[in-house]
Amino acid sequence: MSIKYTEDHEWINVEGDTATVGITEHAQDALGDVVFIELPEVGSSFAQKDQVGVVESVKAAADIYAPVAGEVTEANQALVDDPALANSDPMGAGWFFRMKLADASQLDALMDETAYKAFVDS
Repeated sequence: MSIKYTEDHEWINVEGDTATVGITEHAQDALGDVVFIELPEVGSSFAQKDQVGVVESVKAAADIYAPVAGEVTEANQALVDDPALANSDPMGAGWFFRMKLADASQLDALMDETAYKAFVDS
C-alpha cells in the first residue's frame, strides 16, 4: 500500500494490519529543529484524530494525532533518544509509532501523495 497523509501533516504506511506513523517533511520543515518528542504508550488505543503525542521544536510545539483508530504496538525509542531523527529522516528512521488498525476503511478518508502535495501548496 502507498503512504497516506492527514491534514495535520502525519503520514501512515500500512503493511498488513499494522501501520507506521510519523510526521511529514512539510511538518518537520515548519517546526524547525525538533528537541523533544512524547510518544504514545504501547498498548494504548485511540480513535481516529485522537491526540497521541507531542513534538516540540525550537520554534513551536505541535500535537500528534492518530490518522486512524487502533492500538499502539510500538513506539520509536530511538526517536525519543534522538529527536533530531524527525528532521533528518522524517519518512524513515524518524517514524513515531506503529499501530494495529481497528478499521482499515478509515484509510479511505486520507490523502494520497498527489492530494497531499496539492493541500500543502494551497
